[in-house]
Amino acid sequence: MTQTSHGFHGTTILALRHGGRVVLAGDGQVTMNNTVIKHKARKVRRIYNDRIVVGFAGATADAMNLSERLETKLERYNGNLTRSAVELARDWRTDKMLRRLEALMIAADPQKLFLISGTGDVIEPDEGVIGIGSGGVAAQAAATALLRHTSLDARQVAEAAMRIASGLCVFTNEHFTIEEMTYDAGPETV
Repeated sequence: MTQTSHGFHGTTILALRHGGRVVLAGDGQVTMNNTVIKHKARKVRRIYNDRIVVGFAGATADAMNLSERLETKLERYNGNLTRSAVELARDWRTDKMLRRLEALMIAADPQKLFLISGTGDVIEPDEGVIGIGSGGVAAQAAATALLRHTSLDARQVAEAAMRIASGLCVFTNEHFTIEEMTYDAGPETV
């Protein structure tokens, strides 16, 4: 997880929508300075009666705080992920205490996939693939290539892309947590 004041670094979280499935994957490594202090952290989890999957890159306490706040918003807005994500991002950007949180979040339900940040961003990726954390770019690039040039299913793409990222990023290991949901797959482009 990333927190410069305590020497925590890195993670890889990957989310993708493909072939009727939404998959979120995260590695399990937690590093402090130059030491791995945990191998099997759970950075991807289900919230809101298992209807929403979230993944975090950042300080663990900050990520948990944001997860709880998103769940509160989901309860307030009857599970509407878009409205809840926008409200969380607004609070995160404007609240003095929340602004100091060091994290990024990906949230997904069967219809939507969002990157949520403390700068007020709520971004739905164009191609249904997003990666965050120190290995996020490598995982996203690998997943995009695999989706474009193979017939692998969503979980296979996520696993392969995470393995590629773990081979490149020293803050990412191969102890993955993977959560999946199904959706009605119409025509998709990648």
